[in-house]
Amino acid sequence: MELTPSLFVGVAAVALLCEYIDASVGMGYGTTLTPLLLIIGFSPLQVVPAVLSGQLAGGLIGGFFHHKLGNVDLDFRQDKAIKKRLRGLGYMPNSLDSKVIFILTVCGVVGALIAVFFAINISTIALTTYIGIMVLGIGITVLIRRGREIKLSWGGLTAIGLLSSFNKGISGGGYGPLVTGGQIISGREVKSSVGSTTLAEALVCIVAFVGYLLTDEVIYWSLAAATGIGSVIAAPFAAHTVRRVNTVKLKFVIGIATSMLGTIILTKTFIF
Repeated sequence: MELTPSLFVGVAAVALLCEYIDASVGMGYGTTLTPLLLIIGFSPLQVVPAVLSGQLAGGLIGGFFHHKLGNVDLDFRQDKAIKKRLRGLGYMPNSLDSKVIFILTVCGVVGALIAVFFAINISTIALTTYIGIMVLGIGITVLIRRGREIKLSWGGLTAIGLLSSFNKGISGGGYGPLVTGGQIISGREVKSSVGSTTLAEALVCIVAFVGYLLTDEVIYWSLAAATGIGSVIAAPFAAHTVRRVNTVKLKFVIGIATSMLGTIILTKTFIF
């Protein structure tokens, strides 16, 4: 499909809105933008790399502004205490937020690779039902436990990273809702959860996008530019929104948004 100047602007505007929502609540970019681009008339092989590149660009810029505005504390220098304990064998960043992002990213790559071996053996209905129930369950849990203080669980974070990237690898979706909501119910502060998800998903997108570059498929660079421009413009505004909004209200919005996404996935599976 030809990308006319007016359509380029339209795609950029839609990507801007999707990235603003995604970087504000930690979910919704691919889930919203991908079907819209397919409805417009672009082919899946044109859409997926463009969505990945847009989320990559917006996520990196969003992560920078989340850090600059204090939503997350990014310090990827080696943690000296852990370095000493490991005797120089291995790496773990210094700040808590950077540790979470590092774990989510590593788990993201591993989970995506595992997903490749399962994708061909899982029916579409079973897959979408599984993701829908899981996302809905996470959303309801966030709402039920939104007023409670929970101790951070590193094991829970690792499981969330593997599971969410597995979902993304076999279906293209289900990452943001699980990572953001899962961090919250694992004991993470809500604003840090959103900022960490924004950057972690961008880093996972790097791996996926490089994978497309290494194939024989031709990237539709004009479409990728449109999604990238819109996403980059939106990212700073989303970070400002997260900084200003009340934490309890933000957690409530994330719980509602996650529950709605799970409900939509299940509805599309069994009705449409």
